[in-house]
Amino acid sequence: MEQNFNIEEFLERPLFAHLATMSEDGARESPVWYLWEENAIWLIGNTGDSFPKRIQKDGRCAIGIVDFDLSRGFLQHVGFRGNATVVPLDEERLYRLLRRYLGDDETAWNPQFRAAVIDGIDLIVRFIPTSIVARDQSYFANEKPLTENYLTCGND
Repeated sequence: MEQNFNIEEFLERPLFAHLATMSEDGARESPVWYLWEENAIWLIGNTGDSFPKRIQKDGRCAIGIVDFDLSRGFLQHVGFRGNATVVPLDEERLYRLLRRYLGDDETAWNPQFRAAVIDGIDLIVRFIPTSIVARDQSYFANEKPLTENYLTCGND
């Protein structure tokens, strides 16, 4: 498959992901931090959050991640469909994820954020993609046409 951007490099960026889950009242969306490891997307949460409860009822979900810069006309998107499960907290994975967004120096992390958010994290969600759609829709002037890439990671 021809790709016009590297998905692995894209997923290393500390971007926000948008998790879409199923509910009895329809789809729900949650902005989340993520970590791409072992061909899975890992999300953090706590037992009080609503999205892990929805995943426990129905693991089918989708994740979209967008990198956009208006001043450069830069727009890349990777979308996933797949299944998620709630798994026990892995402290090492948790801190790898947090360092992506907060930096390597844990002593510099805001103590109020640590108390209000980090200290309450008690679970991890493991999302396994069944399909991936990658698009570079940048619209700055160039000679290359926009292309669309589709990956299939199993039966969908």
